[in-house]
Formats: sequence, structure tokens, C-alpha cells
Amino acid sequence: VFRRAILDRDNNLHVMKIGNHIDKAEIEHKTLFNKERFLTKLTEMHTTDKYITQIMQDLPDEFEFAVLKNILKANLSDPLIREERKTALQEILWLANSFYDIQFNHDSDITERVIFPISNSESRGIEDARFVRFVDDDDSVRIMATYTAYNGHTILPKLISTEDFYNFRVMPLHGAGAQNKNLALFPRKIKGKYAMLSRIDGVNNYIMYSERATQWDHPVLLQEPRYTWEFTQIGNCGSPLWTPEGWLVITHGVGTMRRYCIGASLLDLDDPSKEIGRLPEPLLSPLEDEREGYVPNVVYSCGAIIHNDSLILPYAVSDYSSTYATVNMAELIDALKKSK
Repeated sequence: VFRRAILDRDNNLHVMKIGNHIDKAEIEHKTLFNKERFLTKLTEMHTTDKYITQIMQDLPDEFEFAVLKNILKANLSDPLIREERKTALQEILWLANSFYDIQFNHDSDITERVIFPISNSESRGIEDARFVRFVDDDDSVRIMATYTAYNGHTILPKLISTEDFYNFRVMPLHGAGAQNKNLALFPRKIKGKYAMLSRIDGVNNYIMYSERATQWDHPVLLQEPRYTWEFTQIGNCGSPLWTPEGWLVITHGVGTMRRYCIGASLLDLDDPSKEIGRLPEPLLSPLEDEREGYVPNVVYSCGAIIHNDSLILPYAVSDYSSTYATVNMAELIDALKKSK
């Protein structure tokens, strides 16, 4: 769901009127696949090897979606199919369905454009989209976001990109580093490569680099829980923000009793695997009136911006409502540089 808003010079947020209708998007699935990359992703998903071989062995190096779909449907129609085999074949179909394009009408307002779960891999929801304005080396601009697709028993990290908010391209992320939740793309390349934060083990923050925005391998440990408020796990709250002093990373920490707080770290601009500083205390904690909700005792964010020398930090309150906080950037950077 998209909304249009204006931040004034006093950092007051004015949300604009929303449209009266929801625009129905046209969906176009990918028609041609590279067999080697497809098999690699199935292996990462831990799909049973023997069933992959049975289906994929006779397909060419570049195969059509329609051909694979017909083979899978024919096998799934067997009334005596075993449950293990059925699950494996469904996972192959889920992966193929996960590549698609979305097109909205050009006469629609942005508040009328809603991206719903579309593929089978998203049947139980799409969540935690971390949008970032990505500037490439040639100064071209794309809006990109990582998000988590969930089908009830498996999560699939995915990437969505657009240049105009009318046309979107959606595809899964691949590689040893594209596991679990909490992936966040840096807003520009570093030394000619894409850079990404991740949390592959569900506890610690990692960083990785890649020639391709969809292929992520060789994650390197970046941060471990250090303070009591992040004792259980640490993660990011969106893409890093460029500042002259370093990459500002808004983090979240989970402490005892599953209490989620928001913190901040500062990474080196040229080598973000180096941490310059990390706040010893939370930047934001659940207030008493923010503790009740669908997921209690949680403040959480998927992105922030810098505006008027302030950090503008939207955040969710116990998965019940949304609000935002402002932080003086000079004071925040000073605290981070003194924290190490």
C-alpha cells in the first residue's frame, strides 16, 4: 500500500488524501528460465533432490515456463502421488511462479496502487519491504526493495524494483546469503559491487557484496548482540543511509521477553564491514501505551530518511499502528562516534 505525504520544514508530516478506488494490476509471469540458476535456487530451498531430477533432467538449458508448468501439473494430477513428492513438485511450481512483472494503469493515483500476494510462495503474505532509492554508477535511479514471501511453511526472500511506481519487476533472491529474513540493500554500489545487509542465522548481522542484485553469496559477520536490549538477536531496520561520517544503519534488537527496541550503528563509508560505533542504549523503546497490539512490546521499522538535518524514522507500534520519530542528526552522529 502506498501513501503520499509531505514533510514540512519543521518535520511535521502531512499525509495527503487517498484515492477512492484500488487499481487492479496486470500480472505477467516470466516465460523463460535458466536451468542452472533455477536448480541452484531449488537446492537452496532444500527441495528433495530426487524429485528435482525427475522433473528437470529432460529440460533444456533454457526452458519455457509453460513446458515446466505442464509437466508439473501432469505429475500432480496423479491420484496416488505421495505427500513428500507432492510437496517437492509444488515447491518447484512455487519458485517458477515467483518471477513476475506488475503493471498499473497510468491514470491511477499512487494511493490506489496496492501490491497483493500473487505467487504461491506469497500465499500467506508479503512483509517487511525495505524500500531504497538506488543510484547506479551511471547515475540512473531505481526504487528497489527486499521483502519476505511466506507460504505457510517456507519463506522466500525477494526483490522488487521500479522506476516509476507503475511498472514493477519481482524476482527471488539467490545464494547462501539470501536466506532467512532481514535483507537490506545499500543505496549505491561500493567499489563497483552491490552491497547487502542480512541475518542468515536469525541472530547476527552480516554483510555481503555481489555483481548482481539477485545473487548473494559469501556473507561476512558484521555485528553480534552486545548489549542486554539486543541480547536475543540484532537486525537492521532498513537500508543504510549515507552520511559524510559513514553509513548510518538503524538496527533493531530483541531482548528478554521478546521486547523489540530500535538502535543505531555507524559503518565505514569505504569498507562498511568496519563498525565505527554503536549506541549502547536503544534509540527508541516501546512506551507503556505502545506495548499492546497484535505483536505486543514491539517498535519496528523498515526504513528511514534524512531531512532537514534530522533522522525521520517511521515505525510500527506492536503491529497495530504506525507513527514516526525525529532525531537530530548531529547529536546522533556525535553519540555514535563516541560510542566505540
